[in-house]
Amino acid sequence: MSTRLSRWFLTLAVVVLAMLRPAGAELVVGRDYVPIVPPQATDNPGKLEVIEFFSYGCPHCAEFHPTVSKWAAALPNDVVFRRVPISFNRPPWAGLARLFYALEATGDLARLDSAVFRALHEAGSRLYDEKSIVAWVSAQGVDSKKFTDAYNSFGVISKAKRADQMAEGHRIPGVPAMAVDGKYLVTGKEAKGHAEIIALTDQVIGKVRQERASGKERGDKK
Repeated sequence: MSTRLSRWFLTLAVVVLAMLRPAGAELVVGRDYVPIVPPQATDNPGKLEVIEFFSYGCPHCAEFHPTVSKWAAALPNDVVFRRVPISFNRPPWAGLARLFYALEATGDLARLDSAVFRALHEAGSRLYDEKSIVAWVSAQGVDSKKFTDAYNSFGVISKAKRADQMAEGHRIPGVPAMAVDGKYLVTGKEAKGHAEIIALTDQVIGKVRQERASGKERGDKK
């Protein structure tokens, strides 16, 4: 199936789910989303930031990855999407977070991102220590020394630690989790599948847009 056709099917699924909601249905705090207290700063205040907190080690994240990736590729210009790998203080997941940032540093993330999920959740690879991780990336054609240097670099280790700090600040209870503009966490307690989580995320994005617009209007009147 072509990428264009896949995106069309995803868009259709989101539209259908939206139609199934009662007419005029509004977001319900506690059911669809919760406020993040206190709100967290974003990297680019000029954009509306959406963060997916995830782990390669999470099977639900592996299932969600194709859906959220297609959605992210079609976001409007005022929205920026980031993925943040977290560990919940689990050493194996901490290594996987460093794997993400090391692949990003070597320029191999786009090529191997989905492959990491497949290796862990389909092939049964146990990428839970540095030796096994380096052996796997080497088999994928990545220079082992270049990767090892990145994996053990101060920058990658710092990013992985910062990711866990962000998870604490955003009050992330589990993964995958979608946080919108440092203000709201999408909960989707009654969501029936990944497409509905995406639809709820779009609604929360719309909520933040409205709040930004009214805030600007109030400022202009002063």
